[in-house]
Parts: sequence; structure tokens; C-alpha cells
Amino acid sequence: MDDNDTLTDLEELVERLGMKIRYEPVYVSGSGYCRIKEQEFVIINKKATPREKIHILIDAVKRRDLTDVDILPSLRELLDK
Repeated sequence: MDDNDTLTDLEELVERLGMKIRYEPVYVSGSGYCRIKEQEFVIINKKATPREKIHILIDAVKRRDLTDVDILPSLRELLDK
């Protein structure tokens, strides 16, 4: 699976978990998970590489209990590393 496919699958998983993804022109190192009034967001610098975006999304997903969540085997393998 290439990085773009992985990124798409992670974006879908993050949204299924109820988090909102926002690609922003972040000019300082401000990408990552945040919570505002009970809503969870993942803020990502829109100029980040696909690999950087993947790492940010993995970090956000790992904050959740994924025991009973249906996850593609390729993503499960990434999350278990």
C-alpha cells in the first residue's frame, strides 16, 4: 500500500472515530491532535508530506481504545508498531 492510500484510509478511520480533520496553512509547528469543547480535531499543515500527515493521524488515532473498532489489517499493523 502506498502512502496516499494509507493516508486516505487513515482519514476515513479518523472521521469514523468522530474526529474532525482540518488541513490548515500552519506556519508554526502546530500540527496534531487537539480538543475544543468536547470536539476532537486533528490539525495538519496542508504543506506536510503524506508521510508526515500519516504520522500525525496515527498519533491521533492511538489516543483511542481501538479494541472493538473495525480497522483494515494494513492500518492495524501500522497502529501496532
